[in-house]
Amino acid sequence: MSTPAPAKGRLLRGGRVVARVLLVWVAVTGALRLLDAWLDGFTMQSWWQPTVCALILGLLVSVVWPLVVRVAWPIAYFTLGVGTYILLSAAALAILQAVPGVELHGFSTAVIITVAMSAVGAMISSVLAVDEDEIFFRRAARRRRKAQHRTDFADQPPGVIFLQIDGLGYDTVRRAIRDGDMPTFAKWLSEGTHSLTRWHTDWSSQTGASVCGILHGSNHDILGFRWYEKDRDHVMACAHPSDAAEIERRHSDGRGLLSIDGASHGNLFSGDAPHVSLTMSSVPVLTPRKRRRDRVGAGYRAYFANPVNVLRTFGVALADVVRELSAAAKQRRAGVLPRIPRGGIYPLARPGTTVIARDVVVSAITGDLLAGRPVVYADFLGYDEVAHHSGIERFDTLEVLRSIDQQFARLLRASRLAPRKYHLVGLSDHGQTQGQAFVDRFGETIEALIGRLCGGEPVAGQGKRRQAESWQVNAALAEASAGGGLIARRLRAQVEGAEGADNRPRTAAGSPGQVARVAPGVVVVVSGHLAMVSFTEHEGRVELETIEREHPDLLPTLVDHDGVGFLLVRSREFGPVVLGRDGLKRLATGVVIGEDPLADYGPYAAELVQRVDSFPHCADIMINSRYDPDSDQSSPFERHVGSHGALGGPQQRGFLLHPREFPAPGEPVGAEAVHRVFRDWLTFLGHPEPGAAEEKTAVVPSEVVS
Repeated sequence: MSTPAPAKGRLLRGGRVVARVLLVWVAVTGALRLLDAWLDGFTMQSWWQPTVCALILGLLVSVVWPLVVRVAWPIAYFTLGVGTYILLSAAALAILQAVPGVELHGFSTAVIITVAMSAVGAMISSVLAVDEDEIFFRRAARRRRKAQHRTDFADQPPGVIFLQIDGLGYDTVRRAIRDGDMPTFAKWLSEGTHSLTRWHTDWSSQTGASVCGILHGSNHDILGFRWYEKDRDHVMACAHPSDAAEIERRHSDGRGLLSIDGASHGNLFSGDAPHVSLTMSSVPVLTPRKRRRDRVGAGYRAYFANPVNVLRTFGVALADVVRELSAAAKQRRAGVLPRIPRGGIYPLARPGTTVIARDVVVSAITGDLLAGRPVVYADFLGYDEVAHHSGIERFDTLEVLRSIDQQFARLLRASRLAPRKYHLVGLSDHGQTQGQAFVDRFGETIEALIGRLCGGEPVAGQGKRRQAESWQVNAALAEASAGGGLIARRLRAQVEGAEGADNRPRTAAGSPGQVARVAPGVVVVVSGHLAMVSFTEHEGRVELETIEREHPDLLPTLVDHDGVGFLLVRSREFGPVVLGRDGLKRLATGVVIGEDPLADYGPYAAELVQRVDSFPHCADIMINSRYDPDSDQSSPFERHVGSHGALGGPQQRGFLLHPREFPAPGEPVGAEAVHRVFRDWLTFLGHPEPGAAEEKTAVVPSEVVS
């Protein structure tokens, strides 16, 4: 009688496990003999000692150590796993010294032995093709059977895993799928299981506004990745833990996308999830009053508690440092433009997003899959970080993208062993637009330019004709606002004509820092392709007429600058006004004088800009970089190659890769609309609607961050 296929599979897996254990034992025994010959402080006098020591150390790592880590997890947590090796080496030192005839002198020798053991285990697994996936799948099957005894998932709706690739635009992901850089996504599309569509970001096309809107359903008053709040004299920064906690406090109602037993990993905000890891708003030392069952992050803790994971991650991280140095050198030798300096600490910091955070997040998601959590949202940061420095489609950037795609394939395999069915959704929070940095292109930062203009100094290289034209546009608006003169009457006549019988608007003829006090009473905050100017000596929003009176050169020169696309200011009479080089647009009425300054920034630009004008902390002047549709480039105000944060080009277009059976999302406009789409998908699958919470999930007093 033939053996059933499932039984054969179990026998095969069991045989591979036994083979691995035996080979690791033999290999560690051989490694100990080599270390005996190589290390002066390590001696084994009898033939049997390496074999016995290898067995004892193997039991220590596989059986005893996981129990110890449950108590000593803070050491692994705060040292990125390095503390694991320190403790494990101390244990190895004590155990080996207790074996008769073994001499071990010095803690450093014990560390070398511990690292060697982990390396041998990793090599044997690779030789046998029993990689971490196989080990995970074997353990997953056991845990799934145990979980099914505790929880009945038969009547539960399918779970959803939202996998966000930070900064990957719709245009880039389509080309990556076509060119073989994302084979997992390509397979999903070719097999017909998924559909790819795009969504349009808010004016603030950056992670803070997008993720807060997607997870909490609101991104009101989030102006950029950082912005200045005049009433508090405080610069908010989405990547600062206390500010992230304050932003979540303002936007959370306890009913976020992940509030029903969900998980948040690698994000800025939690989405009211009870399970979090590497989530900025939930850093435990800064949010002590949060109601979190898993504030520290079990995925992080469990990953770095395993010494093999630590060795593997830091080995891959070291390789990534070498890869970055090599890529930067190739760009310099080839004279690639645009490019920026990539030295300093960046080569050492890059693996934090491309390797360490990625591996921890994947480990945490697999834990969620085993636990059967209904919804998970995770952010993969590596592509965004490398695209900032290398470019959105340079070879080393696409290599990072391929590594993320490989992780998605692993997660798909893992989801098939989960106790409930899962759907995987891919998405991005925004795209990136490439171009030469403003400071490299024009020789000064936007902050320096504004500072000199506010100081009354002339701007070098400004053509007289263009200067005069920009002054004419500005003067026309000023006279119209003042209500006097022939030009004012003509402009008002144009308005009356535009708002006549058919009520349709008509066009009239016609190395930078991130925050700087550029002049007395003037603060400039930069966020990618967006710069925000605030005049601190005035309360509330400063009107256009006041700006012109106090800084007469500022608006005309900014409007005329080749690196500036448009400005948002507020007029006393006409409300929000968008100023461009060759025209202006009154947002309240839709009237355009000259050429529409928003024509090259997408079909939703006017409504998105007008929404920001209504925000309580909208800056006195909002500056969007100039986008060139012919070259598809724009010069960011930060020193990036690929950048985002405003309107103009690919940065505005995120993507959604969703199961084909889900209701078609159309093309959502704004992150809040994406939140509604995701809510509808969960409802479609049968997930319950979250109830109103008694208090907000993120309860952090505002004085903590003021």
